[in-house]
Amino acid sequence: MAHIIQESLAGQFLIAMPALNDPNFALSVTYICVHNQDGAFGLVINQSFDSVTGKTLFDQMDMPAVKAAENQAVHIGGPVHQGYVFVLHGRPMEWKASLQISDTVAMSNSMDILQAIASGVGPDPCMIFLGCAGWAPGQLEAELAENSWLTCPGNDDLLFRTPLEERWEKAAKSIGVDLNLLSGVAGHA
Repeated sequence: MAHIIQESLAGQFLIAMPALNDPNFALSVTYICVHNQDGAFGLVINQSFDSVTGKTLFDQMDMPAVKAAENQAVHIGGPVHQGYVFVLHGRPMEWKASLQISDTVAMSNSMDILQAIASGVGPDPCMIFLGCAGWAPGQLEAELAENSWLTCPGNDDLLFRTPLEERWEKAAKSIGVDLNLLSGVAGHA
C-alpha cells in the first residue's frame, strides 16, 4: 500500500528537537533532498569529519586536486550509504547525476562533478558529503508526529555560508523558535 504524503518537505530543513538523542541526529540540521510516497532522503548539513578532507577523498579516488579542493571540508551526511559521496551545490546544475531540489540548489553524486571540484572548476557554492539520511515510507511523518523534528524552509545562506556550529540554532530562529526554551517532553494539544 502506497503511503500518501500531505506535502513534500524537499528543499526544507529538519531541525532536531533538543530531546532527540539519536547520536546520528542530535542537534542536527538535515536538508531534505527527496520526500515522496517512497520515503525521504536528506543530508545532515552541520556535521563534518575531523580527519577526512577533500585531499583524503580525492587521494582515495586517485584524482589530482587543486589546493582549494584539497582543503574542502567533507561532511557527515548521515548514517546511510556511508561509502557514497554526495554534493549539494549551486549553479551549474547540469551534471550527469543531478537532482534539482530548488531554483538554486541541486544534489549530485557523479564523477563529473567530483572531477570538476577537484580541478577547481566545480559549482560554487558546494558541500561534499559522505553518507546520507534516509527514511522509509511514513517514517519521517511518524517522527514529525512524535515531535522529533521541526521543519523550516531551506535557504542558501544557512546552507552554504553559516558556520556549522551556528546552523542548528539559526535554523530554529529563522522560524521564531528558541531551542533553549523548549521542553524535552513531547505533547499534543
